[in-house]
Amino acid sequence: MNDEEYRREELIREIEHRVEQMSLRQLEALQYELETKDYSANAE
Repeated sequence: MNDEEYRREELIREIEHRVEQMSLRQLEALQYELETKDYSANAE
């Protein structure tokens, strides 16, 4: 695993942990932000 892959996995773990701690209202706001800013689109 190279440095970029390691960093990506590390960020995913951190984001997952934070998402698990969010309330429903916070999750809904996050979903709205992702949809309106099109972060959820397939981009690489």
